[in-house]
Amino acid sequence: MSGDNEVREWVSYAEEDFITAKEMLKRRKPLLLTVCFHSQQCAEKYLKAMLVFKDVSFPKTHDLLILDMLCNDAGIATGFSKEQLVDLSGHAVHTRYPGNAPTLEDAKDAVAIATVVRRFTLSFLGLKK
Repeated sequence: MSGDNEVREWVSYAEEDFITAKEMLKRRKPLLLTVCFHSQQCAEKYLKAMLVFKDVSFPKTHDLLILDMLCNDAGIATGFSKEQLVDLSGHAVHTRYPGNAPTLEDAKDAVAIATVVRRFTLSFLGLKK
């Protein structure tokens, strides 16, 4: 797979997560776990798309802070809030277990953070959605 095709595939997967998160938040009874998980996945895949674009290897991780650091080291000055990335990273694993259920506010915040990452990445890659 060429680099350009791989970038587009990461973006496509990220978009599917983004759409899923937004749609599940719009439901009469929002699916909060799903919203938070897919928001995190969206951001993760967008960060990985930028790394692939820059031909930077990355570990198999859900830690958005690590991926963001790799982006910054590669010359991609994202400016993302470290606190927000840490919060969003937690939805990859922690909130998927009983006792850690996210609130509606958590879900809204997760989508908002994913939206920021999405906008930045699409602009960086010169793509429109």
